[in-house]
Amino acid sequence: MKGEKTFSSIHFVKGNKADFYKVLRQRVNEYFKKEKISRHANGNMVFKTICMLSLYLAPFILILTLDLNAWWYILLWTITGVGMAGVGLSVMHDANHGAYSKSPLVNDIIGKVLVLLGGNDANWRIQHNVLHHTYTNVNNMDEDIAPPPFILRFSPHTKRLKIHRFQHVYAYFFYGLMTMMWFVSKDYSQAKRYHEMDLVKTQGLTIRKHVFNIILSKLIYAFVFLALPFWLSPASWYITLLGFLLMQFICGFILGIIFQPAHVVPTSTYPLPDATGDIEADWAVSQMYNTANFAQKAKLFSWYVGGLNYQVEHHLFPNICHVHYSKLSKIVKATAEEFEIPYHSYKTFIGALKEHTKMLYDLGNKDIAPAIH
Repeated sequence: MKGEKTFSSIHFVKGNKADFYKVLRQRVNEYFKKEKISRHANGNMVFKTICMLSLYLAPFILILTLDLNAWWYILLWTITGVGMAGVGLSVMHDANHGAYSKSPLVNDIIGKVLVLLGGNDANWRIQHNVLHHTYTNVNNMDEDIAPPPFILRFSPHTKRLKIHRFQHVYAYFFYGLMTMMWFVSKDYSQAKRYHEMDLVKTQGLTIRKHVFNIILSKLIYAFVFLALPFWLSPASWYITLLGFLLMQFICGFILGIIFQPAHVVPTSTYPLPDATGDIEADWAVSQMYNTANFAQKAKLFSWYVGGLNYQVEHHLFPNICHVHYSKLSKIVKATAEEFEIPYHSYKTFIGALKEHTKMLYDLGNKDIAPAIH
């Protein structure tokens, strides 16, 4: 868009707390050296990978092969949706961050499980790794806070419309449409936009190869998760269609309620670049202000969501496998307190959702949300 900053023109200017990240990295490095463990996946992570893929694919295979009552098919599609989200949160996410294995080849292979989720791994890495993680909550850069503006407002630096007054009510429905839009149109619009931003080549791709990969991945996904159920499942066609849409909605809803409460909350500061493109903040310190944890003591919940309830640790160390975040959180919190930097964490997941809902309300009803300073 006219007047927007380009990818290469935004820079974080080291502030007076720039030593925070230097000291923190030293302490994290010392932790792994002392414990004599890898930063990457361990046996528990491999076990989780098998569990999540099974949760996703096993009920789907049953849908294709068993003659059941209609309600059983709906239940199986529901479980498949939960498994689909689990694969995205706990397996694909780490691999496409390069955190699953020290081997780029292994990360690449596992990262391509995204094809079975209806997405494209190259687009995902650009949106998530390059833009979101680098420019967290920076308007016009972080696409995670750039939903369709005629529906949702996630940043106080975007225009507020009358419809936004009710977004705290209807936003959760639109979260459920996330993966369907991803499958149908998002990857194509992203490919065009990232090509114009000169970012496609960062993935070692030409735009022609990139578009070919997207089309191929969509065809594979459509064949496996649409054509095969209509062809092989004994269920009625309308049950199959309803089940597929239900799977998509459940997955999108889960992804939305896990990712958004980590950033679109009242404690976030939404940094703005000045006229020269400089953001007067150290990058790591900005991450601390614009990221929040939740439900850190809920072990089963944390296991399912791939440690993404430890978003602070994830944003500071995205190339470390999430199985280590619980231990690292103690180091991060202590170091943040030492440097007098906030460490935002909500005790429960419900508490985080309440704060996210409050922020949606503020953004929908006020031109400047209370958190901005």
